[in-house]
Amino acid sequence: MKVAIVGAGLTGSLLACYLAKRGLTVTLYERRPDPRVATAERGRSINLAISERGLDALRRIGLDATVMADALPMKGRMIHPVAGALDFQQYSASGDRAINSISRGALNNALLTAATAAGGVTVEFEHRLCELDSAAGRMVFQTPSGKVSVAADVVLGADGAGSAVREQLLTEGIVAEDVDFLDYGYKELSIPAVDGEFALDPGALHIWPRGTSMMIALPNPDRSFTCTLFWPAGSFDALTTAEAIIGYFGEHYPDVLPLAPDLVDDYLHNPVGVLGTVHTLPWQAHGRTGLIGDAAHAIVPFYGQGANCAFEDVVELDRCLDDTGGSWARALPLFEARRRENTEAIADMALNNFIEMRDKVASPVFRLTKQVEHTLERLLPGRYVSRYELVSFSTTPYAEVQRRVHRQHQYVGLAAAGLVLVVLRLLRRRR
Repeated sequence: MKVAIVGAGLTGSLLACYLAKRGLTVTLYERRPDPRVATAERGRSINLAISERGLDALRRIGLDATVMADALPMKGRMIHPVAGALDFQQYSASGDRAINSISRGALNNALLTAATAAGGVTVEFEHRLCELDSAAGRMVFQTPSGKVSVAADVVLGADGAGSAVREQLLTEGIVAEDVDFLDYGYKELSIPAVDGEFALDPGALHIWPRGTSMMIALPNPDRSFTCTLFWPAGSFDALTTAEAIIGYFGEHYPDVLPLAPDLVDDYLHNPVGVLGTVHTLPWQAHGRTGLIGDAAHAIVPFYGQGANCAFEDVVELDRCLDDTGGSWARALPLFEARRRENTEAIADMALNNFIEMRDKVASPVFRLTKQVEHTLERLLPGRYVSRYELVSFSTTPYAEVQRRVHRQHQYVGLAAAGLVLVVLRLLRRRR
């Protein structure tokens, strides 16, 4: 059984590790040069926040300790207003749970190294897929020395939101896609270490909420921070000179300006990325060609669940292979049937969390709501759990998280209404 995985990014590399454990012969095909020796693409890191779902996938194959050695735990959000004091908002009721900041590149390199060390896995870099016969498993790749043709028993597209495998399946008329682009772009900036130390608290995910826009910053092991601006589409074009950039940041992000000596250079030269949600139907063809991770269901990054969700895909596909006796013809449709509802749920929650981070986290009402929520969690341990804790600190299926949170809100609403009635009755008796 020969398996071809198109895309040697996070999902493809982890999937290769899992399939190697099953004794399968796996070839990873990657359009880029080997990222372990190539220069990283400027402004395209987008640090990851690995939480329980991703950790669970790594733990199952013994990679959690290696991969997480340089991760930095973040126990909450640090809100940066335009003026006034910083506001730390812990993620969990207990205050001891954390999501983990990790470099996308470092994680990819670690997974690639683990995959190639697993036995039975080879990687072909600088191979760009340009043709696919999904029924026969035949592929044509463009390489620096020309086109090469290869064949595999199973072809898996793990090549991200702009998947070439998905594009080929679209061309064949086998799948349909719906891409909902967010009317926002992103651009990366950097805050270096100051005298060898972090310029900001490394134990928090930093947010500069500004109503219709925001910036976030995540810590790095070298004590720098990677910052990402999320602004409405076209907004980046309004600032074209050093004076305009410095003036704008001085007004809207005043505490960042003295910490970012390369601000102007980063802003003028780092690219603007696009954001969107990808819906694909179906995720597989002929029981031998399939899509996984962002190639099937890319989401916006505002819940920190993109990589975590994709890693959970790998776990579920591995489970489906177990449940079908290793039959890809049955496992691929089963994988889609089990995962689709959950990936649609996290896509919705990620969009909603963008609104929360952008518009609500600085609001006194929001802070009060979170305090009440944490109080309920402490009073009703295990019975009332916030959406954020269920998403980030458990492996509860995403769709079940939505249903459970809806039920909890209904119960709290009923309890609040009942309390109001009791108070009103007491007031009437006193009269």
